[in-house]
Amino acid sequence: MDACCAPATATATRDHEEPTPWWRDRAILIPVASGLTLLLGLILEWFIPGAGLVATALFWVSLLLGASQFVPGALTGLFTRGKLGIGLLMTISATGAVLLGFIEEAAALAFLYSIAEALEDKAMDKARSGLRALLTLIPSTATIVAAHGGARTVQVEDLVPGDILRLAAGERLATDGVVRSGHSSLDVSAITGESIPVEVGPGDAVLAGSINTSGALEVKATAAGTDNSLTTVVKLVEQAQNDKGRRARIADRLARPLVPGVLILAILVAAIGSLLGDPGVWIERALVVLVAASPCALAISVPVTVVSAIGAASKFGVVIKSGAAFERLGGIRHLALDKTGTLTRNRPTVTEVLTTGGVSRAEVLDWAAALEAHSTHPLAAAITAAAPHPPVAQQVSEAAGQGITGVITGTRIAVGSPRWLSPGPLATEVESLEEQGMTVVIVHRDDQPVGIVGVRDELRPETPEVIRSLTAEGFGITMLTGDNTRTAQALAVEAGIQDVRAQLRPEDKARAVADLHERGPVAMIGDGINDAPALASADIGIAMGARGSDAAIESADVAFTGDDLRLIPRALHHARRGRAIINQNIVLSLAIIIVLLPLAITGVLGLAAVVLVHEVAEVIVITNGLRAARTKHPDLNPVATATVPTDEDAHGKTRVY
Repeated sequence: MDACCAPATATATRDHEEPTPWWRDRAILIPVASGLTLLLGLILEWFIPGAGLVATALFWVSLLLGASQFVPGALTGLFTRGKLGIGLLMTISATGAVLLGFIEEAAALAFLYSIAEALEDKAMDKARSGLRALLTLIPSTATIVAAHGGARTVQVEDLVPGDILRLAAGERLATDGVVRSGHSSLDVSAITGESIPVEVGPGDAVLAGSINTSGALEVKATAAGTDNSLTTVVKLVEQAQNDKGRRARIADRLARPLVPGVLILAILVAAIGSLLGDPGVWIERALVVLVAASPCALAISVPVTVVSAIGAASKFGVVIKSGAAFERLGGIRHLALDKTGTLTRNRPTVTEVLTTGGVSRAEVLDWAAALEAHSTHPLAAAITAAAPHPPVAQQVSEAAGQGITGVITGTRIAVGSPRWLSPGPLATEVESLEEQGMTVVIVHRDDQPVGIVGVRDELRPETPEVIRSLTAEGFGITMLTGDNTRTAQALAVEAGIQDVRAQLRPEDKARAVADLHERGPVAMIGDGINDAPALASADIGIAMGARGSDAAIESADVAFTGDDLRLIPRALHHARRGRAIINQNIVLSLAIIIVLLPLAITGVLGLAAVVLVHEVAEVIVITNGLRAARTKHPDLNPVATATVPTDEDAHGKTRVY
């Protein structure tokens, strides 16, 4: 809808509402009723002699129904905000047609414009409830330790900096803080995007919404329950959405100089012509000028093109939330990509196993899996998946944030991080694997190191191919991630990305996107809650995969229903083609106005001829716009993955490549 005609910004309450089905949506039903009454009037006029009065009445009904969808908004925008838009030009054109006695043409104009606007608004009408779902990551209550040593439960709204929170295994942290006592691992994937839980101990900062996966912690709150890093994410997204909503669309920018120019021209034609000749003739010509200059083709062709392109994109897994988003998508020059879950699978897997002391790879994996089967740590899931039939472990004991021990067939086995268990002669290998971006697990047998297991969240198989393709086409590529620098750099080299920015919090990602904007229009691609502010701040936010967080999907302008990265270049190509069609229609629409104006002023063409030319032009631009529904790219084929070979070197170390 026109910027000048748009309703007031939706309230927070509206954001929670489900989208209205089209058969219950007045914004769709009224234009449809306008079209039906127009069609019925035409049938009566053409095929039933003597039904002219009834047909005229139906044309008036059609005109009033269609006009009701844009005239009030156009007049309100003009008189209250002084803003001009396509809606005002359409109002003037319909009024001119009525004054000249062409009710049928005025009704057709009102119907076509109202239905085009309704269809575009429907394409933009997406659920916005996901943003507030962010706040469900914060528990409603928290346990705080009293001064006398007892504990009590309080509402999260009552938390203040300095409170000591007790966080049991499996609980979410209610606000930001610093660990005062205890060791554990925190699942922060929903907050920072880091796929592997972070080990924390006294003095480590922790974020609201983090999940404690193992041992108990005491955390000193550094932020209030209602003003922490997670609530900041919500505020950032809301602000970015509000800013983006005020941007004018292409048609509105063209309408601003066109409306006053047409009005002034019509007044000059009537005034100067009346001084030189018959006032009645020149006033009629002035009204014809209004109709000739009406941007019917412009107003209809752009929405038709956009809606066609959006519908076509949805068929290959790309959901574009608005016409404005589609227009911007076609102009993107730089891509900022999240790492975890976007460039990578977000499924940590065992990628390297090294052994020593004559121990086999299978033994190391079986021992590690036997113990990790008793743990809920995500690394445990990766290891147990690599060894699906481990032996039975007994006397299993887990040290939170450090490792796990047990007895297997009479032998004492320990599995843990290099900070807890010594790697011994494998120290160099441990350092090498960590430099490759892996998280390393040490395996001890009877207190002696016998092997190490490297776990990493691997790149999607199509990632290098997509990055090469985009780079070759001139797109700038930047990786933004909450992961540590070493892991990010290792994966970036493998993916072919040179610009890497790591260890970023949500607000840091948003600032990075703002910096990248200096290089040209930027699209941010991500899938997690931590990506929401950056998605909302970018010129185009793209939520990756239907399994992405509600907040990411809500904050984005575009959402992929699949998780194949090759959708990125396909979506960009589709949007560029659609943008080119839009530009063609705009040029053609403006050219028609330029040609018709002198013919109308000189009286070469009367109103009937002008209306006919406009209708033919509308058919042409609409037909051209419908070309945006065609897609040229074939369906995406699965990316083949190579079998991972293994070998064993002379020192008895099993390697997985």
